[in-house]
Amino acid sequence: MVANSSPLLQPFRLGDLTLPNRVVMAPLTRNRATHGTDVPNQLAATYYRQRAGAGLIVSEGTQVSQQGQGYAWTPGIYSDAQVEGWRRATDAVHEAGGRIFAQLWHVGRISHVSLQPNGGAPVAPSAIRANTRTFIESGFAEVSAPRALETAEIPGIVADFAKAAANAKRAGFDGVEIHGANGYLIDQFLRDGTNRRTDLYGGPVENRVRFALEIVDALIKVWPASRVGIRIAPVSPANDIADSAPAATFGHLVAKLSERKIGYIHVIEGATQGDRNIAPFDWAALRRAFSGAYIANNGYTHEMADAALAEGRVDLVAFGRPFIANPDLVERLRRGAELATADRATLYGGGAKGYTDYPELGEA
Repeated sequence: MVANSSPLLQPFRLGDLTLPNRVVMAPLTRNRATHGTDVPNQLAATYYRQRAGAGLIVSEGTQVSQQGQGYAWTPGIYSDAQVEGWRRATDAVHEAGGRIFAQLWHVGRISHVSLQPNGGAPVAPSAIRANTRTFIESGFAEVSAPRALETAEIPGIVADFAKAAANAKRAGFDGVEIHGANGYLIDQFLRDGTNRRTDLYGGPVENRVRFALEIVDALIKVWPASRVGIRIAPVSPANDIADSAPAATFGHLVAKLSERKIGYIHVIEGATQGDRNIAPFDWAALRRAFSGAYIANNGYTHEMADAALAEGRVDLVAFGRPFIANPDLVERLRRGAELATADRATLYGGGAKGYTDYPELGEA
């Protein structure tokens, strides 16, 4: 298929936003925020500006509070300094003609006491420790045992998301994406493997989706619903998470999201960064249940994306790791150029090396 007729490179209308192509830059944690303050620095502004050719950029996961942090040197969006840091990045993207949403993040139990306020335990729907590791200042470490949230604490976390959404508007973002995937706090509430609660947030699926929907309802009071999206991963086992009936759980959630007319669902199809066929799931049914845009994610090539778009199975396609080493990914796709490969040693932490120094076509 020639580039000019590639469905992936055609414009798309997302609510009141016109995207010049259907390529979404997926959130990519890079652990380069300023040490001690978690403020996005000038390097981040350069990094996102370089990638402004995407139809839509979704920022790296950005914690809504210190309690929401699970990895060293990830940016927040709860302090004035963090808002100003993000303003530099959004200004740079807009000057380059791009559009950028902030991904709002609370990791829940995927954290470590060294990252938590006053060295406290991470929080979770239930006090079940995850069999996984996180990245702290001394390197990788086993996550800490969490404590179960009291029912009375949950509205405060919803309020943290609402404040973060308002801060994202102050910082100049074009919208917000809720991180409801990959075994983090919202996902922990959704799935029965991690949610053993007996209050109104646990038990039947109607209760387990309550936390996610309360966050959505809070955010669409801050932003137009079309400027709000959510990322989900129905069958991904990332961060030691599972559900006994993902089709029922996520089918119910997506139907409720559709009623709220949010802009999009961003769906990791299969295992995060892994097997797309790890478990059977009817992705087409999920798309039919939702009235907004469907962003597909996980291992898509240009050819796969074009086929899915041509068949009407998806509306946009998110690319993650290809954007790391290819700041001009959309132009490379347009020309059918070879894609560079990311240096794994510089994915997390550090400075400009492996972050802003990947060349564009013609510079190599």
